[in-house]
Amino acid sequence: MNPTVVEAAIAIQIAAAREPLLVCGAGTKSGMLRPVQAADMISTTGLTGITLYAPKELIISARAGTPLHEIEAILAEHGQHLIAEPPDLSSLLASPPNIQTLGGVVATNLSGPRRVAWGAMRDHVMGVRAVTGRGEIIHSGGRVLKNVTGLDLCKLLTGSHGTLGVMTEITLKVLPAPEAVGTIVIPGLEAEKGVAALSAALGSPYGVSGAAFLPAEAASWLPDRIAPGRSLTLIRIEDFAASVVYRTEKLLAELDLFGGIILDDPTSRGLWSRVRDVRLLPVMSGEGIWRVSVRPSSGPVVLRSVPGATGYLDWGGGLVWFASPPTETTHRAIEAAARAAGGTWTLMRAPDALRSAVNVVPPEAAPLAAITRRVKRAMDPRGILNPGRIYSGL
Repeated sequence: MNPTVVEAAIAIQIAAAREPLLVCGAGTKSGMLRPVQAADMISTTGLTGITLYAPKELIISARAGTPLHEIEAILAEHGQHLIAEPPDLSSLLASPPNIQTLGGVVATNLSGPRRVAWGAMRDHVMGVRAVTGRGEIIHSGGRVLKNVTGLDLCKLLTGSHGTLGVMTEITLKVLPAPEAVGTIVIPGLEAEKGVAALSAALGSPYGVSGAAFLPAEAASWLPDRIAPGRSLTLIRIEDFAASVVYRTEKLLAELDLFGGIILDDPTSRGLWSRVRDVRLLPVMSGEGIWRVSVRPSSGPVVLRSVPGATGYLDWGGGLVWFASPPTETTHRAIEAAARAAGGTWTLMRAPDALRSAVNVVPPEAAPLAAITRRVKRAMDPRGILNPGRIYSGL
């Protein structure tokens, strides 16, 4: 079907709706945040296909329902990749692999380990077409870097979880993919020393693109035990093969930490895919999953603050992943730890009863909450798009 016809059909459906609508792509992230109680559904899975790819201009546009793996495949053919390294959370959210859509990744603003070097997904969204809760078809941004005047709706819609509009087409900036990946592994450090090493590496001139700390329990989930029974501090460098060899060796020498090793390209890629996709936690045993964002220096303290939880640190210590029995007691402990560190939390997976009963993200301060309500009224005045997904009653 012609995409403009589909957009028109979505617009008509939204305009006619008097009951809540569940907005989704392939549904792979329906287990995140709060459950939506809706009378009907709008799915973008019929909106597929790459509409523009200009490798020399480092720009790609695709319809929102296009499977992400198709986009990644065509980029790989031209030696390019998605900058934000979006994760595949299918194991975490118990969904089929390789079906998540571009719209779903952008709507949730998901980013992988490379965020510490290159920014979040929203930083690379150049343009968006969408249908608002008013039934209006809108277009924001474009296909060049300096393309925004007035309100940047690209940033507003990215991470909105379908609560402000139904994205139908998205334009992203892309970059050349690295020829090789190398990883420095330092076993046996305590969390504070591990994060200090990560901070030193990120502050070095060697172009670090991944920095994670795995306690021994998280490291035990790796298929190839690098240092059994010990924690792992991981530092990634990506570039041309010769440059990776030179920079990893120089950085390891400058860190002056005993026992560090350098992993080769295939081992490094497999390791970081597991860090990216949160496959270092007992996600298939019914555990609840949380992520906490804090200052990197606070990561080790937060990691120890939740009794009975398993976790690890990404983003140089600034992102804490937790797995624990999905109870209100655990959730309150994670909330308290995040608040004490001046950070935020997101409930990524839990039974519907818990997701409905607690704040899945921190409540906003009153002035900011007032702005959020005004934006929601402007974009979705009847409150029919994914109501309650992020905040109860909104």
